[in-house]
Amino acid sequence: QVQLVESGGGLVQAGGSLMLSCEASGGSISGYGMGWFRQAPGKERELVACLSRSGNTYTYYSDSVKGRFTISRDNAKNTVYLQMNNLKPEDTAQYYCAGRTAYSTPYSSGRAYGIWGQGIQVTVSS
Repeated sequence: QVQLVESGGGLVQAGGSLMLSCEASGGSISGYGMGWFRQAPGKERELVACLSRSGNTYTYYSDSVKGRFTISRDNAKNTVYLQMNNLKPEDTAQYYCAGRTAYSTPYSSGRAYGIWGQGIQVTVSS
């Protein structure tokens, strides 16, 4: 069973950058589309970015992060990344890495993802 562990979160000032990493163990992520989700207190979980198994078939960004965040993957290192630039206070949330397991469900839906990390906090101060 693949397990995902996020790292790289923390506190940063507005305008700053962070890079989140999601390292897999117990199996390879090469067979999974991967996504980053976030959930702020009192808000629903939302998809931030995702990409296909190879990274070449599709890449998606939510409108709120497009142009600021970049998702990438290194299947050889069994790791997915989320580079976050020009961070804003509204980016403050718990961030989760997820592996897609349901390919009949749109990749934009959280229900398409059956493997989840424990989450990591990102806090952006103004």
